[in-house]
Amino acid sequence: MDTPRFGVPERLAQRMTMAEQHAYLRDRLSRRRVLRGGAAAAGTVAGAGLLGGAARAAGPRPAAAVDRTPASAAVNGALVAPFGRHLAFGADPRTQMRISWQVPFAVRGPYVRIGTSPLELTRKVEAEVRPLYTPSLGDRLPAVEQFYLHAAVDGLSPGVTYYYGIGHADRDPAEPRHFASVGTFRTAPDRQRAFVFTAFGDQGVSCHALAADQLILGQNPSFHLHAGDLCYADTTGHGKKSDLYDARAWDSFLAQTDSVAASVPWMVTTGNHDMEAWYSPDGYGGQLARWSLPDNGPDPRRAPGVYSFVYGNVGVVALDANDVSYEITANNGYTGGAQTRWLDRRLEELRNRPGIDFLVVFFHHCAYSTTSAHASDGGVRDAWLPLFDRHQVDLVINGHNHVYERTDAIRGGRVARRVPVAGSADAVRDGIVYVTAGGAGARLYEFPVPDSYEGHTEDLDEVKTYHWTKDGEKNRETADWSRVRYTGFSFLAVEVEPGPRPRLSVTALAESGERVDRFEITRSRSQ
Repeated sequence: MDTPRFGVPERLAQRMTMAEQHAYLRDRLSRRRVLRGGAAAAGTVAGAGLLGGAARAAGPRPAAAVDRTPASAAVNGALVAPFGRHLAFGADPRTQMRISWQVPFAVRGPYVRIGTSPLELTRKVEAEVRPLYTPSLGDRLPAVEQFYLHAAVDGLSPGVTYYYGIGHADRDPAEPRHFASVGTFRTAPDRQRAFVFTAFGDQGVSCHALAADQLILGQNPSFHLHAGDLCYADTTGHGKKSDLYDARAWDSFLAQTDSVAASVPWMVTTGNHDMEAWYSPDGYGGQLARWSLPDNGPDPRRAPGVYSFVYGNVGVVALDANDVSYEITANNGYTGGAQTRWLDRRLEELRNRPGIDFLVVFFHHCAYSTTSAHASDGGVRDAWLPLFDRHQVDLVINGHNHVYERTDAIRGGRVARRVPVAGSADAVRDGIVYVTAGGAGARLYEFPVPDSYEGHTEDLDEVKTYHWTKDGEKNRETADWSRVRYTGFSFLAVEVEPGPRPRLSVTALAESGERVDRFEITRSRSQ
């Protein structure tokens, strides 16, 4: 039977253009009343549909690699429609933005037009082409060639709304017929003010993932944190060439994400499903092709998911837990300790920088979780938790386990303060709250005990669980720190309030919009 994996049956996809696949999906999904989305203009070569489509099939080429040489145009540029826009901050969110997108065929002279009015996109910034070639991976998966484009926009003014259009030779985004594709973003302010950011992990391509994106957009966040396991093109997640892998899933993921990431900086890090062993170095060549992230980590060309930025009174640090994981060891130790040494220096610098109240760290593998699937990673605990305590990190956000779970305030591996729903904690006085926010759209996991969340509280003094040890074993433990558990699709919204009594108001929202958790993090001035 011809069962579609990403939306279009294989027998149809082989003879359809991408525009035809998009139209097929639009019609099919509209009938089901699951998703509705615009199609590309008639006669335009479009990108992937929301839940289907494929990258351009390619002929034989050498081994998989990120090809930094711009490919020559394959079709008339006027017929090629960009898709999959996603923004990211540079190292300074006040003055730097990275604009990224994808095209289904090679184009000439890609660029971004930008301005403070949608009718005056007067500044033009050339874009870098990063083609990515994936060889045939079995009888049913053809070789694939993908084209990712990136424009580094610097010299922006703080706290300003900008409009931008993406184009290439024969397709000028400033032309009236392309006005509907003009995007917008806002740079970080140069002085402290209230703002919201959102976070989740483990998204993939699904109706639930698309719904999460729309809920995120409704929060009007200044940026979004994605704690790894982005699209699940690698469905096995072991970081090995024997993993099941389909590069075309990235087309669907980026098309799905465009509706929110085109205006909200989408700050990602790497999960175990993002180690794609067909690309060097360390399985991150694909990530280097697709994303442009701050380049202030210990080695941006080797560890793209490790960086930091400051927005208002919050310092944010992204880490790659594949480097320290005891559970999934394909990349264990790949930075030779450089990431952990950098983390120590960066946290110290951020904690001592005037104007920063809160430190937020996000990465994939869980420091604390009780699910039956992955539970807690002892490698994370051993490498990083002492640094989090030493530098008084305020909030840690993880993914990996496809649920929502939240701890009490923890210091030195022990509960220092109980934090019920609507409770509060102070990192200086009480310790750190750890949140697992892995319910962004991938298949949900289970807890060994009942859920306990707002309106459905079932507090337990202890939960029988385990953590992964250095020898790859599950070490049984009793957890007294699991305070909130919710088996459902969800995400975090964090409202940041500066001032003499700064605070983070953290809310977990379910796919239905129901609030499942809320708590507050404050910051003592005496340190």
